[in-house]
Amino acid sequence: MEKVLVIGAARSGIAVTRLLCKMGYEVYLTDQKEIAQKEQIQALGVHVFDQGHPDELKEIPYAFVVKNPGIPYRAAFVHYFVKKQVPIYTEIEIAYRYAKNFSYAAVTGTDGKTTVTTLLYEMLKTEKNALVAGNIGIPLSELALEYNQKDYAVALELSNFQLLGIESFAPSVCVVTNLAPDHLDYMDSLEDYYQSKMKIYENCKPDAWFIRNVDDEEIRKYAKNIPCEVIDFSLTRQDVALHRDEKYAYLNDTILFKLDDLKIVGGFNCGNAMMAACMAYRMGVSVESIQKVISSFKGVEHRIEYVDTIKGVRIYNDSKATNTHAACAALSAFDQNVILLCGGKDKHISFEDLKQYDQKIKHCFSFGQTKDHFKEIFTHQTSCETMEEALHKAYDTASKGDVILLSPACSSFDQFKNFEVRGEIFKELVEQLKEKEN
Repeated sequence: MEKVLVIGAARSGIAVTRLLCKMGYEVYLTDQKEIAQKEQIQALGVHVFDQGHPDELKEIPYAFVVKNPGIPYRAAFVHYFVKKQVPIYTEIEIAYRYAKNFSYAAVTGTDGKTTVTTLLYEMLKTEKNALVAGNIGIPLSELALEYNQKDYAVALELSNFQLLGIESFAPSVCVVTNLAPDHLDYMDSLEDYYQSKMKIYENCKPDAWFIRNVDDEEIRKYAKNIPCEVIDFSLTRQDVALHRDEKYAYLNDTILFKLDDLKIVGGFNCGNAMMAACMAYRMGVSVESIQKVISSFKGVEHRIEYVDTIKGVRIYNDSKATNTHAACAALSAFDQNVILLCGGKDKHISFEDLKQYDQKIKHCFSFGQTKDHFKEIFTHQTSCETMEEALHKAYDTASKGDVILLSPACSSFDQFKNFEVRGEIFKELVEQLKEKEN
């Protein structure tokens, strides 16, 4: 029986451990922290080591290692296996090998991944047995174990961390939404980050589709040696397959949807919708079903999510904007009088691109680890310790017709567990503010 090592016992680590047992491997599971489900996992015959990685684990001959995507390859314990040239995968690769009844529409990129994936899933499930998985929060391995009776179309969101750990994964259709600096605290270089995104199509069969965003200079530069059919996409050109005019979005001569039917704001969201529609079409969803979903889809939680209007001040939660590029996209969706709340963990990325929106920013209240980084970016800026303090100062500053926008441009890990928790707390604070005013 071949031995495998799973490093990291978060939700995806537990799921892939169970899947590997089902596949007949002898599994070793290790985590730096205490593993809550330790006894249950041991009952499956798994060798469990928590609260650290003992040296004895290094002496076992593994067929391969499966690691949590968030653990850097430079981490000492992982790097030991890198140096020994033991194959290192993420759970996506293992689930792909197991779930032969799944077909995939895979989405990666710096921004827009979750919107495209969620919209795509809504389209798929109108006509197919459909699942949604990956970086969106649901381990693919978990679904592979549960849904093995029928064929399923899977809308799969992939981070570059997950893509670094694939070897044979091959989707039917895939896209890199865009590229912008991110995760420079994890990757060795920006070039490595961009290049990692291109792994999404490297195993595609000739009849698969790769949607290439030709509006993005970096994608044009890095998307090379594509082994499948290329569908070029643009919001500004009409000489490509996936394009728009004043009224409609098209795939070649086929009308995918009417632009006025789109409920989510911003030109970039039109692009997200066009990518999702094209992917659904490739997966066999009818134009009628695509159009029905387009007209009813109201967006993704924590992504320019309308929260409330208090005394004429509209408030939006864009907690998912964990980098500069995403924050720029949010700011582009509004005209004037934006009171921006931003800041968080320092990912060592530049905020310079935000300067182009200085004229729109009535005031910036920045908070967290990077609170002072915005002093040179915006003319009107105040540093705060917490998001709550920033919100209250923003509301005190706001007048009827203004917009308060939480779009942090940073990850949440200095003060919050994740961007979802940050967004939920923000919405609770807004609700408290409303109750106080009433």
